[in-house]
Amino acid sequence: MKHIGAVQAVVTADLSDREPTAAELDLIEQEMPVIRAEIELLDAQIIALDHTPNELDARRIRRASRKVLAARLAAANLTVMRIPGASA
Repeated sequence: MKHIGAVQAVVTADLSDREPTAAELDLIEQEMPVIRAEIELLDAQIIALDHTPNELDARRIRRASRKVLAARLAAANLTVMRIPGASA
């Protein structure tokens, strides 16, 4: 069977080989509070799964859930404030 595909480097360039741009790194940095809060929630859920859940586990999960919601709200507010052409 013949291989049919582009052999030009421009056409077949693998996008996974490139480094993130400064803009992409800035976006990741803006999302870090949400990512950290979600990791904390996941950790709390894993701890609760590891043994019989108790009141401390429930409080830990509620606290982590509130942090996730607060981080998402803050990220959403930042996004709204930075939309080009949007009037405040």
